[in-house]
Amino acid sequence: MELFISRTWSQAAVMSNNDIQTEEVTSERKKGPISFLSGSLTSLMLSWLSFGLSKGMIAYFAKRPPSFSSPIAQSIASAIKTLFIGMCFLATFSFAFIGIGLFLVFIRSLFTSKEADTV
Repeated sequence: MELFISRTWSQAAVMSNNDIQTEEVTSERKKGPISFLSGSLTSLMLSWLSFGLSKGMIAYFAKRPPSFSSPIAQSIASAIKTLFIGMCFLATFSFAFIGIGLFLVFIRSLFTSKEADTV
């Protein structure tokens, strides 16, 4: 292991900065329209599932209001309920906006020319 690490460091020291940059450029792949579309559909599906979870949490908390004798416990229960519902809706709209954005990038990638992507 030690021999491998020292040999790797010595090889890295020999490589010039230009060699490293050309390897990074050739190893990068451009994302295609199918990648944008699949990401958009995945995000929109997760948004739909998060929305279902949000509706379920609202129904659950509406049927079972907190009933504690202590006002501090009542306040904490209300804060936790608000936090959970807020996180569910935050996930819903985050996934929805990501899905819409990726769909717009998908549409834009259909209309851009190949020459503009290579520059």
